Amino acid sequence: MTDNNNKIPLSCPLSRRDILRAGGVMAGSLALASLPLGPLLAAERVIKIGYVSPQTGPLAPFAAADKYILDTLAQVLKGSINVAGQQYRLEVIVKDSQSNPNRAAEVASQLILSDKVDLMLVSSTPETTNPVSDQCEINEVPCISTVAPWQPWFFTRGGDPTQGFEWTYHFFWGLEDVIGAYTAMWAALETNKSVGGLFPNDGDGNAWGDSKLGFPPVLAQKGFKLVDPGRFQSMTDDFSAQISAFKKADTQIVTGVVIPPDLTTFWTQARQQGFQPKVVSVGKALLFPTAVETLGKAGHNLSTEVWWSPAHPFSSSLTGRSAGQLAQSFTETTGKQWTQPLGFVHALFELAVDILKRTEEVGNAHAVRDALLKTRLNTVVGPINWSDSPIKNVAKTPLVGGQWRLQPTGKYDLVITNNATAPSIPAASEMQAITY
Repeated sequence: MTDNNNKIPLSCPLSRRDILRAGGVMAGSLALASLPLGPLLAAERVIKIGYVSPQTGPLAPFAAADKYILDTLAQVLKGSINVAGQQYRLEVIVKDSQSNPNRAAEVASQLILSDKVDLMLVSSTPETTNPVSDQCEINEVPCISTVAPWQPWFFTRGGDPTQGFEWTYHFFWGLEDVIGAYTAMWAALETNKSVGGLFPNDGDGNAWGDSKLGFPPVLAQKGFKLVDPGRFQSMTDDFSAQISAFKKADTQIVTGVVIPPDLTTFWTQARQQGFQPKVVSVGKALLFPTAVETLGKAGHNLSTEVWWSPAHPFSSSLTGRSAGQLAQSFTETTGKQWTQPLGFVHALFELAVDILKRTEEVGNAHAVRDALLKTRLNTVVGPINWSDSPIKNVAKTPLVGGQWRLQPTGKYDLVITNNATAPSIPAASEMQAITY
């Protein structure tokens, strides 16, 4: 893997040229001093995967499992990949979007034009996936993206449902799935069905709050009343206007999609101002245990969508490990609690390896894209298949709902509380109202 202009080929042995080129190796990767020096192969064809994710900035929690997954990839593949009976050296070039869409587009352009990657991978929120996907579409480079609802990935980029895209493909769930998961959780509790919306002025917020394609029309159909005070800028320090609107409308449910710092600010101010909803179901911010832990006891019974967990009944096509074993290995290796992006970023590389192995002509972008279109792979997040999907360029994955429960240890566990939207994924508890 690599970051910025430093490259770490996932292969052994390396040439002297490779070692000189990899001079600025990231911490935690292979130690150059221990690598044997192989013969100089000037004509050697290296297969390159580009990967962009937000490793720094407010979206950095999404990339917390990246290093573990890349290290696992290096151990499993041992630096090479077999394509049509021939062994090739494999290199993964990693770039940090810095949680900035402009930076994401810039590094994607570098990977395409300078590094000449064979396949692009990108993860984590429309602010990262969309600019990278756009660069790939323009430059005709196959790209797989994930960890963004499909609507903001597709429609925000000007996608036409009748046409689709040529080079960019996505796997994740959609707004219809998160609305289904949330309303199923809410239906388990007695409420007045008045819902307050927290929708920031970004790709996710504008999609979730869209009057035609987002939450408003579906909630209305299900008998919920949505109170939407309007868009706000991320990293705001005052949610008084939203809290006042929610209190005035007697909203007993709060939903939205905000970054972790904004949830902390909102929930702290809500409690200070006496706003006590029965349910808070928020995307993005409530995905991570670290974000909930910053709330102390106030994080108990906050709810969110669950895209992946150790309880999911799927296994990795790369390692054979179950979802539970993957989560356990991550914790044992890093000392950190599992997070949902772990499964999806792992699946992203499962797909990349599977597609490249089936590519009929190395170096031919059309051949890589054709192999991608023929994908039928069972991954650690479930089966992925673009060809049979009713949504062009999108393979959907299952989604359920869960709550954060404070444990006697002081840590939080994400417990699946409603699986009506995906019965194959077991629920561990019933939904509970927030207590004050």
